[in-house]
Amino acid sequence: MPVQEKPTAQLLRDLALHAIHRELRPVYRPTEKLDAGPGGRGRQWDFVVREGLENLAQAIILRVLTPRGELAALGHPDYGSRVHELIGTGNTATTRALLRLHLLDALGREPRIGKIRTLDIIRTPGQRSSVDVRLEVLPAGAAQVLVVGPFSLDLGP
Repeated sequence: MPVQEKPTAQLLRDLALHAIHRELRPVYRPTEKLDAGPGGRGRQWDFVVREGLENLAQAIILRVLTPRGELAALGHPDYGSRVHELIGTGNTATTRALLRLHLLDALGREPRIGKIRTLDIIRTPGQRSSVDVRLEVLPAGAAQVLVVGPFSLDLGP
């Protein structure tokens, strides 16, 4: 009998990361969990893993927050986005339009995204320099829509 693959298996698996904000750039660390050992005796630490849609959501955030070219030395010169180029330009209609273009460009380079259904960029209420980004994507080969966000980006002055 053939083994049936999960519908989200093509979205892969990776370590769960969380950001620790340091000065101008976040630093990422693996997320850890404490489990009871075998038979409930002892305790052991283990890494948390993201799979399927959760992994794709994390990959999207990392791609958006990584400056394009940052991973060139590792053989990935086109990975990342140009969002960092907009920091300090102010939260204007022009900047938000450029942000949309940079996000669409970066997301279009993610092979696990089949279609970008929605990309909303709105001013963060009560924050002069921030925008909230929310997107809906249809993963390649999947029928379930993935919603990412809203997450905030600070554009500076």
